[in-house]
Amino acid sequence: MSIIQASIPLFFALIGLELAYARVRGRRLLTLHDSIADLSLGTLSQLAGVLFKVVTLGIYAWVAEHARVQLLLPLPEWPSASPFVPDASVMGFAVRPLELSSWTAVFILVDFAYYWLHRCSHEVHLLWAGHVVHHSSEEYNLAVALRQSALHGLFSWVFYIPLALAGIPWQVFVACNALNLVYQFWIHTRAVGRLGSLTELVMNTPSHHRVHHGVNPKYQDKNYAGVFITWDRMFGTFVREEEEEPVYGITHPLASWNPLWANLHVFVEIWRLTRRTRGWRNKLRVVFGSPSWRPDDVGPSIVPPEVTVDNYAKFDTVVPGAVNWYALAQFVVILAAAVKALAMAGSLSWIENAALVFHLALGLTTIGGLMEGERWGALVEYARLASLLVAGVLLLGFTAAPWLPVAAACGWIVLSMGWVYVATRVPRLTPA
Repeated sequence: MSIIQASIPLFFALIGLELAYARVRGRRLLTLHDSIADLSLGTLSQLAGVLFKVVTLGIYAWVAEHARVQLLLPLPEWPSASPFVPDASVMGFAVRPLELSSWTAVFILVDFAYYWLHRCSHEVHLLWAGHVVHHSSEEYNLAVALRQSALHGLFSWVFYIPLALAGIPWQVFVACNALNLVYQFWIHTRAVGRLGSLTELVMNTPSHHRVHHGVNPKYQDKNYAGVFITWDRMFGTFVREEEEEPVYGITHPLASWNPLWANLHVFVEIWRLTRRTRGWRNKLRVVFGSPSWRPDDVGPSIVPPEVTVDNYAKFDTVVPGAVNWYALAQFVVILAAAVKALAMAGSLSWIENAALVFHLALGLTTIGGLMEGERWGALVEYARLASLLVAGVLLLGFTAAPWLPVAAACGWIVLSMGWVYVATRVPRLTPA
C-alpha cells in the first residue's frame, strides 16, 4: 500500500471536519454534485495509476540503476536506508543523521522538480490537457485536492528524470514524492485563513494556493509551489492573496460532471486545433505552446475575462432527489470496489486490472451523466448493470464462488435497475 493510499482515511476524516465547520459557520463550501465529481476523478486517477505507474516508475528505476552519474564520476551513492531506526529509548527510535540529511535533501529536490512540472503544466498546452482536471472544479475545498487527472502521469515523470540521473533511489523518490503530494491536500480549503508571517514566507499555505486556483486574470499562472512557496518568490511567480475572494475554475468552464470528458476535453481541443490550422510550425505550437495561444487562421488568442464572485455563475444541474441519492449510493459502492481493486492490483494481470479499471470508470462516467440529467446516462447505466448481473449469474452457475455474497450483489443490481427506472422517468432537466 502506498503512502497516498494509506492517507485516504485521513483525507476523508478532514473532509468531514471541513463539512462540519461549514455547517457550524453557515458557509457553503461543498456541493453534492461537485464533490462526487471530485472524488470520482480522484478514484479514476488512482485506478489509472495501476496501469501506468509500472511503466513510468520503471523508467525512473532503470535510469537510476543504469544511467546515474555515480557510474561515471567518483561521487557517493545516495543513502536509501530509513533515517529512523527502532531502539529502546523513550521515543522508541533513534535518528541516523546522514540518512536524515539525505532524505531532507531529496524532499527539497523533489519539491523543486514539482515546481517546474507544475509551472510547465500551466504553460504547455499538452501538459495543461492533463493538469486541467484539477482546476476544473468551480469550488475550493478539500475534496478538490483529490480531483486529479488519470492521464497527467503519462507526462509528469519526465520532470523527475534528473533526480534519477543524480542517482536518487526510486524507493526514496517515491516516498518523498508521496509526502509532497500528501502535504498539498490540506492547502485546498477556504476554512483556513492566512497563517503567521514566517509560515506564509516559506511554506505553501491555503492562502497562497487559493490564489493558484483563482481564475481572476491577476491570479492566473501564479503560486505553483508544492510545499515551499520559496520557489515562486525566487522565480517571479508569487502573488499574495487579496481581501477579495478568488473565483475558482478555468477560463472555459468544463460544465460537466462526466469524469471521462473532464480528462479528455482539452486533448480533444488540441486535436481539433491542430487539424484546423495550417503549417507544422503552428501545429507544433498548438501542442507545445501556451494553452491560450491560437493561430491566426483559427481565431484570436484567449484573453481571460475579468470575473468576480458576484458576476460568475457556477455550473450546476437540477435533477430529481432520487437521482442524487442513486448517484451517491452507486458512487459509494464503486468507491468500495475501487479500494478493493487497488488492494488486489499486485496479484492480478495487466489485462485483469485493465478490465476492472474500465468497468469502474464506466460506472463513474454514468454517474456523471445521471447527475447532468442526460438520457444516455440511464441507458449506459442499464447496460453496465446488466453486464454485472450476467457476470453474477455466471459466477453462481459455473464457478465455486461463495453463494451468499454473489446473490446479495445480484440483488443489489436488480434493485439498482429499478431505482434508475423510477428516478429517471422525468423530462430532461437543464443546468440551474
